[in-house]
Amino acid sequence: MSCSLSVNSFRSGAQIVVRQLSKPCGRLPLGGAPTGRCFSTWLPQTRNQRYSAGSRERNLASYSDRRLPSLRAGARTFKVRNVLITSYIDLPPNYKDEDGLPFRSTELEADEIVKIFGPYMKKSDGNRLLKVLHGRRVAGTVHDPTLEVHTAMYSKEQKRAALEYLRRMAPIDEVLNAGLRAEEELAKLEGGLPDEHDIKGVTVRKPSEKSGDVYGRGVFDVIREQNEAKARAEEEAKRLLKEEKRKKEEEEMAKMSPKELEAYVERKKGLTGRKPSAKMQAYMEAAQSKLEAPPEMSKWERIGPSAVVVFLVSGLLVAYAAYYRPLKRSDRLLPDIPPAAATVGTIIIANIAIYGLWKVPKLWPMMNKYFLVVPATPRVLGIYGATFSHQYFSHLVVNMAALWFVGTAYYDEVGRGDFLATYFTAGTMGFLGTLTWTVLRNQLHLTSLGASGGFYGLAGAYFWMHRSEGFKLFGLPPDPYDGVPGLAFIGTIIGLNIAAAFSRNAGWDVASHMVGMAVGIAAGHIMEKKKEAKRLAQEKPGERTKIGAVIPAETVKEK
Repeated sequence: MSCSLSVNSFRSGAQIVVRQLSKPCGRLPLGGAPTGRCFSTWLPQTRNQRYSAGSRERNLASYSDRRLPSLRAGARTFKVRNVLITSYIDLPPNYKDEDGLPFRSTELEADEIVKIFGPYMKKSDGNRLLKVLHGRRVAGTVHDPTLEVHTAMYSKEQKRAALEYLRRMAPIDEVLNAGLRAEEELAKLEGGLPDEHDIKGVTVRKPSEKSGDVYGRGVFDVIREQNEAKARAEEEAKRLLKEEKRKKEEEEMAKMSPKELEAYVERKKGLTGRKPSAKMQAYMEAAQSKLEAPPEMSKWERIGPSAVVVFLVSGLLVAYAAYYRPLKRSDRLLPDIPPAAATVGTIIIANIAIYGLWKVPKLWPMMNKYFLVVPATPRVLGIYGATFSHQYFSHLVVNMAALWFVGTAYYDEVGRGDFLATYFTAGTMGFLGTLTWTVLRNQLHLTSLGASGGFYGLAGAYFWMHRSEGFKLFGLPPDPYDGVPGLAFIGTIIGLNIAAAFSRNAGWDVASHMVGMAVGIAAGHIMEKKKEAKRLAQEKPGERTKIGAVIPAETVKEK
């Protein structure tokens, strides 16, 4: 069988193939074909080598060194007048991106351009875009951002339509061309192409090194290794710079006095962006403790008094919830406002008022005593005052917004007594957990405040009571899909706090949040039991069922 190729005749490609198959074997091309792997270490001849001046024998020999096309359909395209260039190795040496390459023997007519791009594309502009993009497909530069200047006048939709048309009408292996281009450029960067020797007009390439991989070591492997090494070097440089900065900062902090250290920490937090005035410095000094170190106290002396008071008050709140009876509308202070909005709104107003007190420098000494949890010098009133205390506006807004949505929903289901018992018990128990955690870990320099513990208690109780029901946010997910179950919200909240516990920059009081959530879940369970008991107590004799059977009223009376 003869596999010789000729494009000088004016017959179609199919006729040529049939004639060549019918001929006896005249000659066989010499030279082994390269490996079939697309992006191996084999580098084809450069375009400059292929188009250099030479004899006809050298051109034939050079061609035999390239991979011979198979007889599968589409392996090589024959045109009547022009040969369609589809391979990177056939790219002319005078190719320019702005000129492109012919994508067919003749240009498209105006009606064909309209079918591809729509009525707003001129014939000349459409054919130019198709030529440029086809040239990039062959040159392996379809995604090269440095060449976008030549097609900047076209929209993304027009470029996409042109590529779709070319890939449908003139399919080529764009990935192969891009890989060949990358291999050639990489070889140039590494110092040139592999050694080549002319032996009787035949180009012989230097064999590649042996490796354990049957496919060899491709250009993508080299690029990936280089990128990984570069990324590791950058990460190491950042780490060393950060470590050096941290050590320098620690050395500077070690030389500071306690007051200078406090001022430095405040500047780091952004509390004082500039040097305060003399009057403000006086207020800051008055608000600071005169103690050089925390007082000598046992762990029980720090935790015990607060724990006793918190448990006693929590018991009183539970009793209050058990004996609470809602007032008549005429007896209420604000009868026109829903009870849930009135109660939750009052708590929000109290939080806003205390936030305003933090902005008065004269009140800082009092605020530090009674509206802040300080493990070094614990006070019982500080635990209760901290549940209403916020120093940052963002902290206040987030907590109050969450309290409004979850608090009103929980209030509508359980009433004022159970709502207040859940909120204050969860908040104070949460801060008691914070106090215990910091004292046991000897982190007496930490402080805490905020309504997060109370909110987490309300959220835990409400979502536990609706743990199997679906919740939709802004109508999502749409019907007929069910919403997110309440148990998923509980799991998400717990997961976020666990992640914050391992983060150095989170600044969350995870102990307060988790204890408040646990108290809330317990409260939700108790609310379910109370509802069930109330439902059973309201049932009339003869309506109560047991294992699906109705007990007659007469039987109940006899018993």
